[in-house]
Amino acid sequence: MRRVPLAPLTLLLALCAGCAPAGTTVRATDPAVAGAKGVGDPLFPTMGNGGYDVRHYGITLSWEPKSNALTGTAEIDARTDRALSSFSLDFHGMDVTGATVDGTPAAVSRRGDELRLTPGRPLAADAPFTAVVSYRGTPLTITDSDGAKEGWLLSPDGAVALGEPNGSMAWFPGNHHPSDKAAYDLSVSVPEGLTAVSNGELGKQETSGGRTVFAWRTAEPMASYLATVAIGRFRLDRGGAGKVPQTVAVHTAQAAHAAKVPARVAAVTDWGARLFGPFPFSSTGAVVGSGPLTKYALETQTRPFFNHAPDELLLVHEITHQWFGDSVTPRTWQDMWLNEGFATYGEWLWEEQHGGPSTARSFDEYYALDRHDEIWSFPPANPPSAAHISDDPVYYRGAMALQRLRETIGDTAFFTVLRTWATEHRHGNVRTTDFTALCEKVSGKDLRALFDTWLYRPGKP
Repeated sequence: MRRVPLAPLTLLLALCAGCAPAGTTVRATDPAVAGAKGVGDPLFPTMGNGGYDVRHYGITLSWEPKSNALTGTAEIDARTDRALSSFSLDFHGMDVTGATVDGTPAAVSRRGDELRLTPGRPLAADAPFTAVVSYRGTPLTITDSDGAKEGWLLSPDGAVALGEPNGSMAWFPGNHHPSDKAAYDLSVSVPEGLTAVSNGELGKQETSGGRTVFAWRTAEPMASYLATVAIGRFRLDRGGAGKVPQTVAVHTAQAAHAAKVPARVAAVTDWGARLFGPFPFSSTGAVVGSGPLTKYALETQTRPFFNHAPDELLLVHEITHQWFGDSVTPRTWQDMWLNEGFATYGEWLWEEQHGGPSTARSFDEYYALDRHDEIWSFPPANPPSAAHISDDPVYYRGAMALQRLRETIGDTAFFTVLRTWATEHRHGNVRTTDFTALCEKVSGKDLRALFDTWLYRPGKP
């Protein structure tokens, strides 16, 4: 994403009494407990939920444009990591009409954005289970004081669901923290004439009775904030000229402006594969919408979303995210620089290799900024609060840290680090310490002073 202000989150102030905190060691003989509200994220302590790991979401949606009414069913296949008497899902707005756990009705309670399910009998430790939640209503758009939006957003002829950091809870219940990635099957029914676009591959498109169902599958693990649905008058361009299969969805209102997007997606994806290693997903692509946001882009997995036809560098930024952020995902939001610093450096690399300024020159331009500039307001690996995870230091000082690393260890070791990082942690979750340890292992150098200066120390280095 390119520096989009955060939407507000409904955050509970404390973990519930009696809930087992995430990360607690559990013995086979431990009694069943209520799953924790939150996974203990340093910046969003009540985001996500403890006690289980989701393996797959099966989401079925039906949307009515005139009333903006959404009817949905979420089938959640998960596995407990402790015996659970109940567990929570993150869900914002809409009405729950029913819930089951392993086919048996479950008791439902709600408090704010926490939806708690209590099955008829406790769930055993280290055991699979399936929760099904049915819901309906008007999905909500969340707007912060700066006007930034996430959740379910209306467009002139449809809607788009976008969710960083956790707006996805506005359209389906789940464990909405990036540390719990899962596969997805998403089926969307819309009036005939509209197209519903999502992540992954289109498996089915059927029209009957004036409605069309689009079924999309994402087989590789995905963080929920990267899930998307875009509904409108889109044209699907499937195939592409690159080495990776692709689907580019372009809104008819943007057709003339976005004519080069399919070819650019192919070129940038192939370029990234040469530099960072094999593309981490079975397909690539893009969604070019037409409203409701301006100058907005998000690295939604396999198919980045752009509100208008993107320029070349914006496309490079979001496709670079497919390696860094989407496949290799931070374990907590504190390490957001592992997303944005890398994607920004991807822009610098593209310019360097395509007739633009060198990465060293890009570094110098930012380093020349006055010491009171926002870029020096905090170190990129230690944002002071959740409100700052999309600020300048995360993007530009994060990219500068990578340039200083490159200058210190040399090109051979640096690009080995990038490829190894993307390969060894493919589809996984990581911390900054994982990256710094890899850099020292590959280079054979003690890099503690470098990383302390550029990632953790306040002020202009």
